[in-house]
Amino acid sequence: MNRKLENGLWRHALSLMTATALSVALVLPGATMAAPATADVSKTGLAVTDTTVTVGILHSLTGTMAISETGSVEAEKLAIDQINEMGGILGRKIEVITEDGASDWPTFAEKARKLLVQDKVATVFGCWTSASRKAALPVFEKENGLLYYPTFYEGLEQSHNVIYTGQEATQQILDGLNWVAKEKGAKTFYLIGSDYIWPRTSMKIARKHIENVLGGKVVGEEYAPLGHTQFGSIINKIRLKKPDVIYAAVVGGSNVAWFKQLKAAGITGDKQTLLTISVTEDEVLGIGGENLVGFYSIMKYFMPVENENNKKFIAAFKAKYGDDSVIGDVTQAAYLGPWLWKAAVEKAGSFDVDKVVAASPGIELTTAPEGYVKVHENHHLWSKARIGQWQADGQVKIVYESDLIEPNPFPEGYQ
Repeated sequence: MNRKLENGLWRHALSLMTATALSVALVLPGATMAAPATADVSKTGLAVTDTTVTVGILHSLTGTMAISETGSVEAEKLAIDQINEMGGILGRKIEVITEDGASDWPTFAEKARKLLVQDKVATVFGCWTSASRKAALPVFEKENGLLYYPTFYEGLEQSHNVIYTGQEATQQILDGLNWVAKEKGAKTFYLIGSDYIWPRTSMKIARKHIENVLGGKVVGEEYAPLGHTQFGSIINKIRLKKPDVIYAAVVGGSNVAWFKQLKAAGITGDKQTLLTISVTEDEVLGIGGENLVGFYSIMKYFMPVENENNKKFIAAFKAKYGDDSVIGDVTQAAYLGPWLWKAAVEKAGSFDVDKVVAASPGIELTTAPEGYVKVHENHHLWSKARIGQWQADGQVKIVYESDLIEPNPFPEGYQ
């Protein structure tokens, strides 16, 4: 390699904004690049050395939410490994401190504080439930930390300190209800969710849309505690009401009992339309595909999405975590976090949070497994919505795909 090319690699890499371009910039084997001085890329006391930068991963590794969040941890670590194999960020390898939120919202706040104040991590990839995010958010804002949050959620939030890589309500709740009303002629809906902020706020938004926009009727609304496993009384009420659609936001391990008990009660996909906004391949691994055949989920990503990005992602995920691994919507959105952070850091030429945040809007990621995504000024992503019908093998048949939907976390009339 000639010296002119070698010395120019670093300047070239800094100018690139997408993971695709970044991968192209670093394909030459044996290239060496002098990292910029630590004093130039970190002026706020973050855990950055001449050779490393430390980040945090904060998810539930134990408790009822572990069924959903384990995949997020795996995806984030896969992305970080891949970035390190490419040379890291600003010439520094990423080191990870992993903390367990333990499905307990105060613990998320405690661990977030530890990562930001004690460990001084440059960013955190984490949280899953809105309750965990809401508990940790004041810590991120007080300490000026940066959180990449991967879960579809209710919206009605925008923070300087959060990049939201999942969907907000207009990209999931409203689009899914429009589809089921049109395709199934649905007029009556029974709403059920776990009892915390995301399902309750999501159902409030859903009710307004059903009644005020679709001209439908909510014939029942129920909430069960997190970890709940006895759904018999709720199922009996549903059978009495005979809704056109069961609209569900049951989360975590409760889904195993919920779907098994629906099937035992004879409420199956060939007889009843059910649309869930909370079940991905991660949950189905525990539920069993045979227990929700014919039911529908609306997400922005399912494993059968057809594109080259997704083929490579699935192959890499299975190579790292086993051929039997499954990948759900939030797992894929979690995978985006490190790549979007890398692009923003390199655009900013700095790990400092305010500079990374300022550099984030407008970043495009053409290598996302879901397809193309772009960071909006409101810190959410332009994404598509997809509806999948569950099959016995635990995978979906994709029956609907939207155009790119501009994120709007504060839709008029739904607050």
